[in-house]
Amino acid sequence: GGYYKWVQEALGEYWGFQAGWWRTISIYIDNTLYVILAGGYVAGQWDLTTTQEMIFKIAMILVFTYINIRGVKDVGIVSTILSILVIVAFGMVAIVGFLNWSQNPFIPFTADGDIMGVSGIAFGDWVYYVGMGIAIGMWMYSGYESMSTVAGEVSDPQVIPKATLITVPIIMAVYIFPTMGGLASLGMWDEWGTEVGSVGYGTVAEVFLGPAFGVFFVIVAVMAQCSIYNTYIASGSRGFFALAEDYLAPPIMIKVDKKHGVPYVAVLSVAIVNIILCQFAFTTVVVIDVFLLVSAYIMIFISAMILRKKIPDEERKFKIPGGTGFLTLICVVPITIAVIAFFINGTDYFIGGMLGITSGPILYIIWKRMYGGLAKKDPVNYPLNPKTKLAVGDTRRMSFNFAVISLMGFIAYPWLMWFEGDWWGEWGPEWYLEVYGSGFLSDFYAMLNAILITAIIFAVIAIVLFLVSKKVEPKKVRA
Repeated sequence: GGYYKWVQEALGEYWGFQAGWWRTISIYIDNTLYVILAGGYVAGQWDLTTTQEMIFKIAMILVFTYINIRGVKDVGIVSTILSILVIVAFGMVAIVGFLNWSQNPFIPFTADGDIMGVSGIAFGDWVYYVGMGIAIGMWMYSGYESMSTVAGEVSDPQVIPKATLITVPIIMAVYIFPTMGGLASLGMWDEWGTEVGSVGYGTVAEVFLGPAFGVFFVIVAVMAQCSIYNTYIASGSRGFFALAEDYLAPPIMIKVDKKHGVPYVAVLSVAIVNIILCQFAFTTVVVIDVFLLVSAYIMIFISAMILRKKIPDEERKFKIPGGTGFLTLICVVPITIAVIAFFINGTDYFIGGMLGITSGPILYIIWKRMYGGLAKKDPVNYPLNPKTKLAVGDTRRMSFNFAVISLMGFIAYPWLMWFEGDWWGEWGPEWYLEVYGSGFLSDFYAMLNAILITAIIFAVIAIVLFLVSKKVEPKKVRA
């Protein structure tokens, strides 16, 4: 269960389910993004039709689903081979870029090309630049906790944190040096992007090594998406397996292949969701992902601080170096960044995530009552409240949950009005109309009003649940 079990042990069944559900669903959504990106790269390079692109996406999903059904060993072998090829290719771009160094890659300092240094930048622009940098950084360096869900299928699970200490610096180098070399050699910083026709790492290879290397790098870009997709199928499917094992998800999710020991139904569920979602545009799919991802991370960091005090040192097989103060620091800082990320990803992301995160409490009520939850496994430590058929104290927890979401909505309304609306620059309305064309997400002010109305509704739900808890819950309940 990995991170799901960490949160469960630290904060209890309800919050464990929320973290497990939010992160698992975010992986299901996130996974689709890599299929969409890979399909886009191939379609752009070889001018595929929409039907041909969809055939490629489905084929990619089916191939890596088959690999995952064969077990984590095969997943590891394939991902290792793909990762080595990707690292070599990006290393080549870095070397080529450095050998053709012609300009300072750090000028301009921000996306405002008229300002060469750090002075003269308006406060609103600083918020935008720093905020977008945080959002991109979280995207680039997220996902490592997902490996914990397959720890039970690894002969020595302690190799995971040790390997992470080695791989993170390598990944940082793969991000930083090719980008530095590309900007230093080609420049054209304002034309870099992932869209067809924009400048990228493949352009560096094509310009200095020839067109064949440009095509080669497109293939490498596709392999990079395949590698991530391959490993995320494994971690995402185990999330549902762990929930079902605790009677908090449909029991069919714990069906395991006798030959390979893989929860094949859960793996197939990932494939089905990906096939459905890959028919949509990248921006449509990603709109709900970030909020769920960040919410789960906050729960994980809070749990880390609690478990440091809760679990005796002699029971730990791995301990983060440093004292409690150091651990608190490295947890509080990312929690702060995560909270900031809620408000700087955009109005569309916020409203999508606000609704997505609400699915956690709703589904918990349904599945807890249907399947019994941890009370079915351990009724002594996880007793049911006979009045609610939920765990003792759950109505209070749900009240707090909805109160927090409501508070965030009330904060987001004036903030987004300033950040994207007519209180500063008024770029938001035109931008959403240009990106989405029509519909609800194209109307900036309709989205803002929806956030405010939803916040009011959630505040009412929180108050009602709190009043109900006064009637149905014992006076003293462990949160």
